[in-house]
Amino acid sequence: MMMLFMAILSFVLMFYALFWEAGNLVDLPNKRLGFYNLCLWNEAAQKLQCLVYRDLEGIAVNPEIIKLAIFCAYSPMVFILFYVIFISFAEHTLERQHRTALWITPVFSATLLLVGLLLFLSQVWDWIYISDLSCAFLALVFSLVLMLLQALTAFRCLRLDRHED
Repeated sequence: MMMLFMAILSFVLMFYALFWEAGNLVDLPNKRLGFYNLCLWNEAAQKLQCLVYRDLEGIAVNPEIIKLAIFCAYSPMVFILFYVIFISFAEHTLERQHRTALWITPVFSATLLLVGLLLFLSQVWDWIYISDLSCAFLALVFSLVLMLLQALTAFRCLRLDRHED
C-alpha cells in the first residue's frame, strides 16, 4: 500500500508541475523558463518576450537538447501511471520474475526525470538563480525523491520475501 501511495503522489506532483504549471520551472514577472516557454524580459519593449525554437541557437540554447529534456521529463508520467495500475491489480499475485519491475520501474522513471531536469537546466542555467525556481521545480524534485523511495521500498520488500522463502 505504501508503494501505491508513493506512486500516486509522485504522479500527482508530476502532473501538477508538468501540466498544471505547464512545465515552467521559473515563473516570474520578468522571466518564464519552462520546457515549452523560454521568455525573457525585453528592455526595449518593456515586456516579456518569448523565444521560438529558431531563436534559441542565437542565445546558445540547443533546441535538440531542449526536445530531449522534454521527452525525458514527461516520459516518467507514463511509466508511473502504468506502475500504479500494475501495483493495484497485481499486488499479491506477482510471480517472482515479474517482481523485479516493482523496483526497476521507479528507478528508470527517476533516472529519466533527473536527466530531463539536468538537460534543461544545463541549457538555461545562465538565466536562473536558485531563488527563481518555482513550486513546479520543487514538485518535480519531490516526485524524483518519491520514485527513489518507491524503488528502495520495493527492493527491501523483495529481499524480505526472498529471505522468507
